[in-house]
Amino acid sequence: MAERGKRYQEAVKQLDRDRSYTPQEAIELAKKVASAKFDETVELHLRMGLDPRNSDQQVRGVATMPHGLGKKVRVLVFAQGETAQAAQEAGADVVGADELVKKIEEGFLDFDVAMATPDMMGKVGRLGKVLGRRGLMPNPKAGTVVQPGDLPRAIGEARKGRVEFRLDRTAIIHVPIGKVSFEQEKLLENLTSLMEAVVRAKPSGAKGQYIHSAFLTTTMGPGIELDLKTTQALAG
Repeated sequence: MAERGKRYQEAVKQLDRDRSYTPQEAIELAKKVASAKFDETVELHLRMGLDPRNSDQQVRGVATMPHGLGKKVRVLVFAQGETAQAAQEAGADVVGADELVKKIEEGFLDFDVAMATPDMMGKVGRLGKVLGRRGLMPNPKAGTVVQPGDLPRAIGEARKGRVEFRLDRTAIIHVPIGKVSFEQEKLLENLTSLMEAVVRAKPSGAKGQYIHSAFLTTTMGPGIELDLKTTQALAG
């Protein structure tokens, strides 16, 4: 394994590896040890007590970050007719139907969130291989297959900082909660919103301990272990 850089090593020295931290302490520490020349992203990593191979132990959901994620979120909507016009008026960056499906097949991927109305899913379905592996495929469980009347709300939430989370093949959930430049209280409120969503998404097949461990990191920083009791208490 390649040796970590000096900045990383200095950051590690500021951590106490023999203890875990409350969410408030971890956020304060993450901001303190971040040393990159750019505004690092703050991320939550949850190791779940689930088996990704079992269909009844899958976790997938959406959390709305009350303070956004510190970047412009580009929203694409598959819709047609009056619904397409409504999506544009609601602030969607890219809207279209057949011509948009073709554009994506040809390589267009300049967006962060993709939504579709139910009537478009028959056409959007053929983009599964392209969008699926990038986590962009519209899905009812993720709240991205949206009824026409709900599009303005869904687009508004996405532009503010609506994040999708899902269990990966190693039984871990990785989610950004903001930027190092955010005020500590704003990061805590975003973390709270995410924890509430993860707890709500607990699958029916979950057995035993749902969350095994939690770590907070920045883009270039070390993992900071969170105290599970106080972290799960954020969800109420």
